Amino acid sequence: MATETVRFKNDDDVTLAAVLDTPDGVQTRACALFAHCFTCSKDLRAAKAISKALADGGIAVLRFDFTGLGESEGEFADSNFSSNVSDIVAAARYLSAEQGGPGILIGHSLGGAAVLRAAEQIGSVKAVATIGAPADPEHVTRLLSSSEKEIEESGEAEVTLDGRSFRFKRQFLDDLRDGSIDACVRRLGRALMIFHSPADEIVPIENAATLFGLARHPKSFVSLDDADHLLTKTRDAEYVARVLAAWADRYVS
Repeated sequence: MATETVRFKNDDDVTLAAVLDTPDGVQTRACALFAHCFTCSKDLRAAKAISKALADGGIAVLRFDFTGLGESEGEFADSNFSSNVSDIVAAARYLSAEQGGPGILIGHSLGGAAVLRAAEQIGSVKAVATIGAPADPEHVTRLLSSSEKEIEESGEAEVTLDGRSFRFKRQFLDDLRDGSIDACVRRLGRALMIFHSPADEIVPIENAATLFGLARHPKSFVSLDDADHLLTKTRDAEYVARVLAAWADRYVS
C-alpha cells in the first residue's frame, strides 16, 4: 500500500493528524475510516494491520488521532466521547473531499462506540465494524475508578493509564454518562460486524452480546478466542484484518 501523512481540521478548528493508506498498483474501490481505541493512536499495530489488509483489497483507509492524542493538536483534557464522534465526522468530511465518502467505519474499543454513534451523520456509510467495543461509553469510567472521586470533587485529576499520565476533567465523566448509544445501534440501518474476545479483560464479552441484541440484521459476530483487548499479538491483529477485509468486500463491490 501507499501511505501518506495528512492533516485536517475538526469543528473546533483543531488540526488532527492522520495517515491515508491507499491501494498500490490497483484501483481504489472504496474508502474506510478507522477510529482508534481509548487513549491509543492511529499507529497501533492492529490499526496498521487492518489498513494494510483493506488496502491490499482495493480499499483506502484513513486512520487518525483523536484530539489531544498521538500527533493531533488540542488538549486531551478538553476532549470527551462527544468530541470523538465529532472528530470522526470531520475525518469523514475530509475523506469525502479527497478520496470519496467512507463506505466503511471501523472502531476499536471506545472508538467502536463512537463510530456507532457517528454512522448516522455520515450518509456514505454502508457498513460498520467494531472491535472490543463497549455497549455503553460509560464503561470507560471503570478505568478511572481510583480517581473518579477526585475528578468529581476537584473538577479534574491526573490519571495514569498503561504507564502514561492523562488529565481528566469532570466534563469527561458527565459526557460519558450521557453517551448511551442504544438508540443509535437500533436505528443503525447499516451492516454491522462485531469482533470481540471472550478473554477481553478490559471490555467483557457481554458487551458484544448487548450490541448484537440491539442491532438489526444484517449483523455478524466473530469471536477472537484468546486475543487481548488491544490485539497485541500479530496473529490476532492479522486475523481481524483478513476477516474484516473479506466481510467489507460484500458491501463495497
